[in-house]
Amino acid sequence: MSKKFIMSFSGGKDSTLALYRMMNKGYIPIGLLVTVKKGETGSWTHSIQKELLNKVSESLEIPLFLVECEMNEYEHKFTETLLKAKELGAQSCVFGDIDIADHRKWCEDRCKEAEIEAILPLWQEDREKLVNEFIDNGFSTVIKKVNLTQLPSDFLGKVLTREIVGEIKDLKCDPCGENGEYHTFVVDGPIFKEKVDFKVNKIVIDGDYGNLDISI
Repeated sequence: MSKKFIMSFSGGKDSTLALYRMMNKGYIPIGLLVTVKKGETGSWTHSIQKELLNKVSESLEIPLFLVECEMNEYEHKFTETLLKAKELGAQSCVFGDIDIADHRKWCEDRCKEAEIEAILPLWQEDREKLVNEFIDNGFSTVIKKVNLTQLPSDFLGKVLTREIVGEIKDLKCDPCGENGEYHTFVVDGPIFKEKVDFKVNKIVIDGDYGNLDISI
């Protein structure tokens, strides 16, 4: 019998690729766990609006587990949601992390608290090969957020292609953005029922970060 899992989901390329791989292996996702800043409308890190996350959930046909929290309660709320998923049959939580040891430890600690397995299907694979695998499998994603100390705001809104990955490398940045150079929002691909359409409102500059403000 295929194992059921909950996906720690950012809406970006790495978690989407991890989800895709697990589904291809016959694992069954019971939910997408997405953390959202308490009192705000956007998700942590990627700043994706709740309405768009709901559209992604509908297109993937996987329920959304929204976790609204402050930073000081982030860990507790995450574990609490894992426990709820466990009650619904989840035997593991899947993460899209690649090779940052502290991130892996955090994932494993939360799963240990909930007494479920932590699975990291992309772990220690070549970063550039992973982003190319994502692109080559037909996924479509836009660059949603950039660290302006490493990438210019011109990259915001660009669809991630092999050519764009090459431009990112030319600027001496990690092609996968694993060090926080950029974050993405996946809008289409082989596991999507339909493309998630959005409109661009404006570019927001907040300190060292540029964010593409998008909505339905």
